[in-house]
Amino acid sequence: MMRGLDIAIAGCGPCGLTAALLLHRAGHKVTLFERFNSARPVGSGLMIQPTGMAVLARLGLLDAVLAQGSRVDRLFGKAGERVVLDVRYTALRRPDLFGIGIHRASLFMILHEAVRQSGIAIHTDRTLTGSSLVGTKRALHFTDGDTSGPHDLVVDALGTRTPLAPPSGRELAYGALWASLDWPQEGGFNPHMLEQRYNRANIMAGVLPIGTPPDAQSPKAAFFWSLRADRLEDWRQGGLAPWKNQVAALWPDCAPLLDQLHDVAQLTFARYAHRTLRAPAEPALVHIGDAWHSASPQLGQGANMALLDAWALAKGLAGACNIDEGIAQGVKLRRRHVLIYQWLTALFTPVYQSDSRLLPLIRDRLVGPLSRFWPVTTIQAAMVSGLIADPLRPLGLHEEPSSYEILSGPVRT
Repeated sequence: MMRGLDIAIAGCGPCGLTAALLLHRAGHKVTLFERFNSARPVGSGLMIQPTGMAVLARLGLLDAVLAQGSRVDRLFGKAGERVVLDVRYTALRRPDLFGIGIHRASLFMILHEAVRQSGIAIHTDRTLTGSSLVGTKRALHFTDGDTSGPHDLVVDALGTRTPLAPPSGRELAYGALWASLDWPQEGGFNPHMLEQRYNRANIMAGVLPIGTPPDAQSPKAAFFWSLRADRLEDWRQGGLAPWKNQVAALWPDCAPLLDQLHDVAQLTFARYAHRTLRAPAEPALVHIGDAWHSASPQLGQGANMALLDAWALAKGLAGACNIDEGIAQGVKLRRRHVLIYQWLTALFTPVYQSDSRLLPLIRDRLVGPLSRFWPVTTIQAAMVSGLIADPLRPLGLHEEPSSYEILSGPVRT
């Protein structure tokens, strides 16, 4: 087992923070680099699936995530009066399987606090421009002309637009407007259900319970609205009133949420891309999370895939004789699951976010009704939970931990 490596991690999102914790607890010297003046989360809500929960449990952080998030037992969507999405975790016939809706700030705070308590160094205001090999090691280069390293290993967790990897993939036409709002106490929303409403595939609204984020006094909802990126400026110029009327016409129950919106600045636009690096491993450099593979959030797998990548990297290094062998093993442990979900997400995204008229017709008239019957109910639940292709077994995460242990011993929080 390799120990004592000098490892630099670029990026302080959930992916980078998780990798830092795992590698630190495996006995390596870890340094985090973050481009912001102070490490902070970006975005609104996300879903933690059973796959991501398996990693958080080994870190001893799952209870904290459960406490700050909201348990989600069902995903439900309608197009007009037609039910076109109805996914229940109970279809998997395991009572311990469910999702967690959580604000990104909550997940970030939990992971960041664990990193801080571990004494892992975080260097902020460090914007990267690239890296270079120095013998068998790798140095990092920053916009101010400074250099860090050389390090035994650099872990790229900078996301889709990382400067440490060659450009690849494509920007998706549709993104989404997001806002974190007070959970409506009246109005018929279920605090344990992700709900969506559709009109064809070019209009979609969603409400996700995300628990109580840091500094909030009451539970919140993540409200999102599908929007083409090239129509964003028109939406801003048009003001909130006509857009609110459009949302209310699609989904009248959203009135208590819309009443909380008074300025377009309250909504953040998220742009999505679909990309998969052919070679996520280079000498003394590995790309994980969205830096390796990114997609639309239709199946809600982004953060969960990143946590699995971080675990696989730590596991690969622990069982290898050298760094290149270790990162190659980590990539091998994840490649099949990554490729399957990249393919599935590419397949389903146009069904829910596109200008197609045919695909939503098939969704509404054929797939929706079929989704009420076995085996479609089980297949959909397996896709949403991230458990297609059995990703946990190769990683040793398929059983409940008898104690919070990781590669090098018990986790201390």
